[in-house]
Amino acid sequence: MPRDGFRPAQSRLKMDAMTTPSLTERLDYLRGASPKWRERYDELVARLRALEVGARAPSVGDRFPEIVLPDHRGRYRTLTSLLADGPLVVSFNRGSWCPYCVSELESWRAALPGLRQVGGKLAIVTAELGGRSQALGDIAGPGSVTLCDVDYGVTLELGLAFHVGSTLVAVYREFGIDLNELYGGAAGLLPVPATFVVRTDGLVEYAFVEPDFRLRAEPEDVVRIVASIMR
Repeated sequence: MPRDGFRPAQSRLKMDAMTTPSLTERLDYLRGASPKWRERYDELVARLRALEVGARAPSVGDRFPEIVLPDHRGRYRTLTSLLADGPLVVSFNRGSWCPYCVSELESWRAALPGLRQVGGKLAIVTAELGGRSQALGDIAGPGSVTLCDVDYGVTLELGLAFHVGSTLVAVYREFGIDLNELYGGAAGLLPVPATFVVRTDGLVEYAFVEPDFRLRAEPEDVVRIVASIMR
């Protein structure tokens, strides 16, 4: 079983006096749980910032590209169809092996009723294969849609993909995380986790693109943004 930074990610965090921690609190806990991984990831994030990874991603006011991706059942879904009933929250995630992603989607599970109430929908995008994409949807819960970005086609188009580097790929493998197996290729790519709110007219109302994957958009804040669109 993966150790250190990859302890099981169902994030049953035992934090004093916190029964329902916010996503930020969950992520802070994970960041402090393993000094070794924190150092490795600090170096990675510094490299990503220097390379301006994510700088080409859609920003507020841009038109979000028309995506066509299969869901975890193999049915192709389009951006247009997903926007038919209201605004769409699009969350790009590394996968079910990543404790930060799992924490984000657990927080979305709690926030989904509020998102539905204000007329929004959540779409999770991942390049994971072999049924693992369904695991992300299961974590987020009913009402979410999981889209499979095989070979990172959409992620690359949006400028969100980056090369991990052979050193970190080898370290991941040591801890039971084989990126080649997870994503079906030896490209050594991972996505910059990002969250977008897309209006029914296809324009981006909100964009959270952060090379430090240990930081994520707070679901409750995103729900408030969706609510403001629907007023």
